[in-house]
Amino acid sequence: MLQDENLKIERIVSRGHVSPADEWYDQDREEWVLLVQGEAVLEFAGQPKLIKLQTGDYLHIPAHCKHRVNWTHPDKDSIWLAIHFGS
Repeated sequence: MLQDENLKIERIVSRGHVSPADEWYDQDREEWVLLVQGEAVLEFAGQPKLIKLQTGDYLHIPAHCKHRVNWTHPDKDSIWLAIHFGS
């Protein structure tokens, strides 16, 4: 959607998406995500509790906070707005 050296805004559509086992996102930038539509479950490294997101939920993910998508609804699109910022 929009990208420069300090900011990236993207729309992500997931349906039944799961991050591969033992693969974690480890990003250099902060990330703020809004689940515009759908359902999802995120997992954070070293945290036993899974984070369930539903339409309208949002979350700030600090840089280098390892996380993965544990589940998205298999029959409905999950639409994300993701804003990556910082250096």
